[in-house]
Amino acid sequence: MRRLLLPVIAAALVLAGCTGGDDTPDGGEEPTASASPTFSADFADLEEEYDARLGVYAIDTGTGQVVEHRADERFAYASTIKALAVGALLHEKPRSVLDQTVELGEEDLVENSPELEKAVEEGETDLTVRELADAAVRYSDNTAGNLLFDLLGGPEELQGVLREIGDETTIVSRIEPELNEAIPGDDRDTSTPEALATTLRAFTLLPADGDAVNNGYARAMLTDLMVRNTTGDDLIRAGVPDNWEVADKTGAAAYGTRNDIAVLRRADGDPIVLVIMSSKAEQDAEYDNDLIADATRVAVAGFDPEAD
Repeated sequence: MRRLLLPVIAAALVLAGCTGGDDTPDGGEEPTASASPTFSADFADLEEEYDARLGVYAIDTGTGQVVEHRADERFAYASTIKALAVGALLHEKPRSVLDQTVELGEEDLVENSPELEKAVEEGETDLTVRELADAAVRYSDNTAGNLLFDLLGGPEELQGVLREIGDETTIVSRIEPELNEAIPGDDRDTSTPEALATTLRAFTLLPADGDAVNNGYARAMLTDLMVRNTTGDDLIRAGVPDNWEVADKTGAAAYGTRNDIAVLRRADGDPIVLVIMSSKAEQDAEYDNDLIADATRVAVAGFDPEAD
């Protein structure tokens, strides 16, 4: 593992301290985010090493401590939007929607749809919303994601739900695969690391004030899908200690876009919400999973200097 400037981190943690006292992360008054340390030197080193732009936002939900880098810059969100689509659907619809069936035809299929292609091949033309959510989050199935968009009323309606819960930043414009164009300067289908982290927290953790997404079943279901995600082993999961539980959703797009959004649970301490986004200058650039894993190591060291 590369140099993490641990003496600087340790000193910064002493200065930042724990601002949350005995408050639980999402069960009482929400802690105010501290003027917590950033690790721009380490993250900038990674940008240089991987020839990429990197965005990071991580928050300890117990203390409010933040680690960030380019947290308010826009990146294409790619398939991370699938987790938010499931969260929005569970927020907007009654629980019974999960047993609703959706008719699937070969004409619905788009690229990168491993689970629904298999379903069509096997003659399974009626899928439950529960099955679509599983395929979209755990396998990043693009057709499943599009069908979830349809159930919500399209990208505009999904954006509307995000606005309802306080996300004024994320712009939802298109469906798969067009949303993966990721053209620099095009704000369509983009968000920021901080906005995604805040929205993910609302969809997966109990809001402190109870006025955001206050549906325990919805939070538990989305978290379970993300814990059992099959696409993230080489990203955030590769950068945290072995005894941490990771619930994540990955994304990839043109211009070397590689993202991962996650809720991290430690043996001690409250959950950490972590969002890492990245992009490159060339349209056909290959993304780097190692960049996400390395950025994770820097970020979690900000909360635990012993993490390795």
